[in-house]
Amino acid sequence: MSNTSERYKLYRSCSFKTSKTIIQEYSTSFYAATDMLPEDIRDAIHSLYGFVRIADEIVDSFHEHDREKLLRDLERDYDEAYRMGISTNPILYSFQWTVKQYNIPDEYIRSFLASMRCDLEKKSYETEEEIASYIYGSADVVGLMCLKVFCRADEALFERLKQPAMRLGSAFQKVNFLRDLREDYVLLGRLYFPGIDLESFNEDAKNSLIREIDQDFCEAYEGIRQLPRDSRLPVYVAYCYYRQLLHIIQKTPAQSLISRRVRVGDVQKMLILLTAVLKNKFNRL
Repeated sequence: MSNTSERYKLYRSCSFKTSKTIIQEYSTSFYAATDMLPEDIRDAIHSLYGFVRIADEIVDSFHEHDREKLLRDLERDYDEAYRMGISTNPILYSFQWTVKQYNIPDEYIRSFLASMRCDLEKKSYETEEEIASYIYGSADVVGLMCLKVFCRADEALFERLKQPAMRLGSAFQKVNFLRDLREDYVLLGRLYFPGIDLESFNEDAKNSLIREIDQDFCEAYEGIRQLPRDSRLPVYVAYCYYRQLLHIIQKTPAQSLISRRVRVGDVQKMLILLTAVLKNKFNRL
């Protein structure tokens, strides 16, 4: 029995390492931020990212395959993993373990998968209500899943920080929309901003969106300051990175955003990290 137990622990460890590899390869910025988390929380956040990234890749990258079937299979396989408490898919095993360990509501997962299905079925969003529903599923609930982990079992803290966490998820997603205009619109045929014609996309339209995102960031920041100390710094680093990306977008001509993808340079990333660490050390967040 002891040997079996040790091998089970080994499989769990390998599963979380697989999720870690996903975030490490797909997002060096997020990986650097999560690397500052305590080990137990870090593994859980990696597992959330792994699941979310696989679903995102299905809808955005696997064009030569039946993406609807792949997404259905992912949801079915997750349900089976959750029911049985085991999966031969290490990403699903680590994800279901985290969902159970941190009591993550099933509604968050269903809302996320519903938004992923929208990326297969919809090319544009006509109303603010439609895009708000999409952002809730694609970003807000991901923020709430992470918050469940950060708060551990402190439900009072979770309830207090729910809205800021959702605003941070919304801000990140909207910045991604602006950064990825070329890929989403030109390559995938998607337009996430209601009432905006990208053929005549101008500074006024861009700045209106930036003001909206700034408001989301302001509300999110107040929540970041109230996070548990062991998770506050990594979230703040991600927040600063995205604020810098938004600043770069603001300085980039509107039509240029459609022809090229902007990014935060490596030197800027290092400066953001160093500044955030110093602010956190001296309680200046």
